[in-house]
Amino acid sequence: MERKSDVRKKSVILAACAVAAGLALNGCTKKAESSAAASSAGGPNFAKGTPSETIIKTSAAAGKVGNWGLGNEYEILALLSKYGQDQKFLSQAFDMDGFDDSSIWLASAMTYNELGLVKNSYEGGYKYGDTVGTIDMNDEGVAMLEDNIFSNRAFAKANPNTVKAFLAASVKGWKYACEHPDEAAQIVYKYGSSVSSEHQSYMAGEVKKLVETDTKGSTVTNYGNMDTAAMQQTLDLAKKYIKLSDSAASQKLSTFTLDNVMDASYLADAAAGKFGKPEKSSVSIQLKWLPQAQFMGYYVALDKGYYKDVGLDVKIVPGGGDISETTAVYSGQVDFGVTWVSNLIAANAGGMDLVEVAQVYQRSGLVLVYKYAK
Repeated sequence: MERKSDVRKKSVILAACAVAAGLALNGCTKKAESSAAASSAGGPNFAKGTPSETIIKTSAAAGKVGNWGLGNEYEILALLSKYGQDQKFLSQAFDMDGFDDSSIWLASAMTYNELGLVKNSYEGGYKYGDTVGTIDMNDEGVAMLEDNIFSNRAFAKANPNTVKAFLAASVKGWKYACEHPDEAAQIVYKYGSSVSSEHQSYMAGEVKKLVETDTKGSTVTNYGNMDTAAMQQTLDLAKKYIKLSDSAASQKLSTFTLDNVMDASYLADAAAGKFGKPEKSSVSIQLKWLPQAQFMGYYVALDKGYYKDVGLDVKIVPGGGDISETTAVYSGQVDFGVTWVSNLIAANAGGMDLVEVAQVYQRSGLVLVYKYAK
């Protein structure tokens, strides 16, 4: 994540978008019950060893669970539901100031981004070190898969060799990046990093874990694998917790199967080298956010010439602008995109026809972070 000053500038814009979309929810006002000790700032510091259930119920009852509300709140809703809590959360800004001042007791954080900012002492860090604990969505059984590679289904059908070639080179890039995370971090930094070099290195190490470990904690060696069990869990949670205002879209979502979301055949052929000359040699991919090690595999593939090796001239387009990655891909402004599976599901329910062709992250990177008692 960027320095605090940079993050605050973005948070004003993004939080406003969340409110405009009706995604910011009010917290509960029930009386909290816990053995947590009150901190000087008014929030609790939980003793090490406190059960996750106690921490979640305490924070939820006090209305002090935070999330950004822009697409990964579904895991938080599922977690609250699991423990019988109201499905409400505070609208969290894109910095960790709310966690720092204890206005949020249980704050959302991506392991490779906000959690690093909370723990570390480099520029922009909050310097908490090992005085914080986390609740992991994978361990809680409510994980939803995030960064994938997707395309317009019509484009994929019309350009199968292009898709397979792009996947072959991208997977090679991800493999190299995970084997050499420090070098990958520097490559991303060279291409216009949105974060400091120190945070970029931290991010690369954490992203490696998400790419090479599944939701159950097992090692994954086939990069981009679409684990049907994890994909099905993501779809099931999406169908339960994504709320669409359009009744036709809502009905469509309720009927979805994995065939409406993914097609593993392109990745299988790419891995086996079963593709010919790309039908379209000049292609582009739009990221979900600004340049950072979250997307290091694509930058490595570009820098190492892996795309050129398969006959492709690839342009990497940063995300975070006015046009979302799903809209950009569906409208043909770019050929490929990186998004979370829940975003793709919602987009298809709303009338798009996108298809996931590789699942880069094998587990959820979302955790809830809390403070330990001193």
